[in-house]
Amino acid sequence: MGTFKAIRIDKADKGTSVALTQFDEADLMDGDVTVRVEWSTLNYKDGLALTGKAPVVRRFPMIAGIDFAGTVEQSSHREWKAGDKVVCNGWGMGETHLGSYAAKARVKGDWLVRLPDGMSTREAMAIGTAGYTAMLAVLALEKQGLSPSSGPIVVTGAAGGVGSVATAVLSKLGYHVIASTGRLSEAPYLKGLGAAEVIDRNELSGPPKPLAKERWAGGIDSVGSTTLANLLSMTKYGGAIAACGLAAGMDLPSSVAPFILRAVCLLGIDSVMCPMRLREAAWNRLATDLDQTKLSEITHEINLDQVIGEAARILAGGVRGRIVVKIL
Repeated sequence: MGTFKAIRIDKADKGTSVALTQFDEADLMDGDVTVRVEWSTLNYKDGLALTGKAPVVRRFPMIAGIDFAGTVEQSSHREWKAGDKVVCNGWGMGETHLGSYAAKARVKGDWLVRLPDGMSTREAMAIGTAGYTAMLAVLALEKQGLSPSSGPIVVTGAAGGVGSVATAVLSKLGYHVIASTGRLSEAPYLKGLGAAEVIDRNELSGPPKPLAKERWAGGIDSVGSTTLANLLSMTKYGGAIAACGLAAGMDLPSSVAPFILRAVCLLGIDSVMCPMRLREAAWNRLATDLDQTKLSEITHEINLDQVIGEAARILAGGVRGRIVVKIL
């Protein structure tokens, strides 16, 4: 037993306080697998937790960070042994269970996914929860019957983490991708990922009509609120929108018209408590359907001591692509 660096969130008189500090391994929570964390990432939810902008953290003290990739050090779980390379996303890490911005994590073995063949732990966290969520959305659209021949797919928040990976994956699969962004200066970046069109998010920010002109067969939305309502109103007959975020808010000022007059489906995407079969399917598909060259292009690396400073920037929409965090 010993101490290690960790980003710790504590309850304060007004809100919360956060600091990079030493944490005692003896204070890790119960679990049957201890992992040496090698890489993590900075997600939108991490930004909310670190800044206290939303009540993400529900236990104090808390080690922040909702995902990691690393190597098993100790295990009493039947599936895992020392030396195994693993990935973990969600399950309340960084919220109710001590998270990943630390050199070590102790978790339930049932939460872990084996690192896909040919993927490094750094690449896994360059994908991270954002990329894994994007692939869950792609799988949901496919299950709904959508294919490249169905028509265009719109991706909102396209320059962010979920949007960047979704754009890259969908384009590789042959879809005509319409990327929506509030930063039109990122158009060359998005077209480099494979977007066929780039539109201003203002096209989706006005008061939504019950039904608007049909523009796409489906979409992946990480924005929510009015944007999602507009997406639904513009979806073609029989299409589907996969909703996985709330950057613009939790409300949905829509109507039933798209659902009962165009048979549009709204597909909810949850990455936190997602069943293991879907997790494994998503990670295995990411190993084959995400161009590693593009992944490298959308990734920016920081150290653990830089995470707190980056949290506000990701909430302000100032981050392009993915931020991978080097722990060791």
